[in-house]
Amino acid sequence: MPVRAAGAESGTGIPKSPSETMEELEHTCPQPRLTLTAPAPFADETSCQCQAPHEKLTIAQARLGTPVDRPVRVYADGIFDLFHAGHARALMQAKTLFPNSYLLVGVCSDDLTHKFKGFTVMNETERYEALRHCRYVDEVIRDAPWTLTPEFLEKHKIDFVAHDDIPYSSAGSDDVYKHIKEAGMFVPTQRTEGISTSDIITRIVRDYDVYARRNLQRGYTAKELNVSFINEKKYRFQNQVDRMKEKVKNVEEKSKEFVYKVEEKSHDLIQKWEEKSREFIGNFLELFGPDGAWKQMFQERSGRMLQAFSPRQSPNSSPTRGRSPSRSPSPPWVINKTSPPSSPKAASASLSSMSEGDEDEK
Repeated sequence: MPVRAAGAESGTGIPKSPSETMEELEHTCPQPRLTLTAPAPFADETSCQCQAPHEKLTIAQARLGTPVDRPVRVYADGIFDLFHAGHARALMQAKTLFPNSYLLVGVCSDDLTHKFKGFTVMNETERYEALRHCRYVDEVIRDAPWTLTPEFLEKHKIDFVAHDDIPYSSAGSDDVYKHIKEAGMFVPTQRTEGISTSDIITRIVRDYDVYARRNLQRGYTAKELNVSFINEKKYRFQNQVDRMKEKVKNVEEKSKEFVYKVEEKSHDLIQKWEEKSREFIGNFLELFGPDGAWKQMFQERSGRMLQAFSPRQSPNSSPTRGRSPSRSPSPPWVINKTSPPSSPKAASASLSSMSEGDEDEK
């Protein structure tokens, strides 16, 4: 790597004395950003004007943390159109290659990009700003060259170039990083599969009608979207149909919710009715069943009524006055119906005996 002469201007703009040797000069290279509250600066605003010798490093030396007096300057370049997570992950890898790294990111201009790669969605200003607000970037180089020259590497004091290891054929070359790899300055990074700018553009082209209808609904005009009159009417009609479908869907959902609530309440009512019915039947059986309280109460009342209608007999142990123990007195007016007199003589005899009995009692 070529170095500047000792008499060149320092970072402060004061020329060094010829008597000063290269070893006496201190490094004044910009340090990595310590705060993330501001965007990264542009290279033309803070270019490296360090006059100290910028010795060539090996990858092994850089990974050991040398040199200790300055950061390792790593360069990554690209188009960075539709800045996405794949770009950010590549820059994160470039930033963390070495213990103390200063990451410079070169962004190609619109003219170079349209010439060698094709039309971009974002213009160069938008792409520059997207890189400035990435947390891993320490410095952004605008209008970066398509192929890295020794003069460019010397100007920005670049130690290593970080990029994925897939040969990048462009500008009439099979691999634009071939000479960097041969110089031992290339450090590979890993691509993030499943996401790229081309993939995002493919999605937009595939779902063009959806995005056109979406933007028309948000207030963009057909002229701004480059949509013909017929397509505009078609998209607006489709938007109306979608709105009607959405309303019908909402009504159906509300109806289902209402039916569900009615079913839930009906289920609760039926369950409560069944519980009340079981309780009512249980109470009825308990009262009117075969062994129910009503039968017992009826039997008790029936017994009481029978006792009331049939008087109790005198106890056998009751005392008698002048009465034969073998006979029980009977009232004189009671006529024995079981054994009627067979003749008038017998009747008179019975009457005479009754009178005798009365006399005895007297």
